[in-house]
Amino acid sequence: MTRNRVLYLILVIILAGGSAVSGAAVGGIVVYRAMSQIQAASPTPVVQAVPASSSQQIIVNNSDVETTITQAVQKVGPAVVTVVGAVPGQMTFWGPTGDQTVSGSGVFISDQGYVLTNNHVVEGAKSLTIVLSDGTEQKATLIGADQYSDIAVLKTEAEAPAVASLGNSDALKPGETVIAIGSPLGDFKNTVTVGVVSATGRSIDNGNGYQIEDLIQTDAAINQGNSGGPLVNLAGEVIAINTLIVRNSGSGVVAEGLGFAIPINTAQAVAMQIIEHGYISRPYMGISFQAVTPDIASAYNLPVQWGVYVTKVNLNSPADKAGLQRGDIITSIGGVALDATHSYINTLFNYKPGDQVTVEFVRNGQTRQAQVTLGESSPSS
Repeated sequence: MTRNRVLYLILVIILAGGSAVSGAAVGGIVVYRAMSQIQAASPTPVVQAVPASSSQQIIVNNSDVETTITQAVQKVGPAVVTVVGAVPGQMTFWGPTGDQTVSGSGVFISDQGYVLTNNHVVEGAKSLTIVLSDGTEQKATLIGADQYSDIAVLKTEAEAPAVASLGNSDALKPGETVIAIGSPLGDFKNTVTVGVVSATGRSIDNGNGYQIEDLIQTDAAINQGNSGGPLVNLAGEVIAINTLIVRNSGSGVVAEGLGFAIPINTAQAVAMQIIEHGYISRPYMGISFQAVTPDIASAYNLPVQWGVYVTKVNLNSPADKAGLQRGDIITSIGGVALDATHSYINTLFNYKPGDQVTVEFVRNGQTRQAQVTLGESSPSS
């Protein structure tokens, strides 16, 4: 074979190889374009990739999320109940009214028949009934309740159809998907709504001189009757107890999606004390009081802007033993000044029965101090 022929064959091989490479590249581009057209034509992409960082991606599968929600509801739903109470009627100008029916929601937390709900759902009720998810009705008794945490525990002697798993509310973060289950308006039993954790650590004034603290805010639809029902995570664990909604700012502005729930860690701790003792142990000073605010101070020419005016000191109470008197104005407890964000009760509840605290107060225009050894509250305190 001549040198020229060898060069010619080499050139043919190179051109053929180049054509193969070019063909593969062109074919790859055609396939890529075809796949792009197919994906663009797809009305609902099943998988959506969202850049999490330069080296990570979060893959969200819509069908998986829906399945997870469904499974969570199936897990907790049978443990959710409707709570129905009969509240005695009131005496009016025309005579006594008939008993009124109130309703809310609850959830089994024990195979011994204990049901967790809100205090305001059962407060004042002379009889209680729970309605299971299958419509079965059972009589229930009130074991105990705590108005400050808005938690109550009921018990039924019948067998619990299911018991909810309790999660860890301390691990919650804003943006997490949550599910509310309950009986809005008392008629739509075991209604399911879905939202997110909007925020944690919220505080709401309960209207009785006390702020319910560390609440979970959610936009999952909550209505009257949902109170006492569970707020559930995607693992099917109860992470909070729904307690209230805010619909009006007080200035005429109507709001939506402002629901609040009691963290399950708090609710469980209160419930365990109620089950064990019949009530929640709270520090007790033994006074009746009227809150002092700048408006009240101005109206009555008081010497301080914030505090509590002592209207009564219970005989032999911790306050009585420490020398507090009617007419004293308590301005601080344990060095914490009472003001718009530190109410008397919330500040007192930072301590436990048996603690000794320094109470600062004003008497006859003079600031004084007393050492108070706190007692323990009970239903009769």
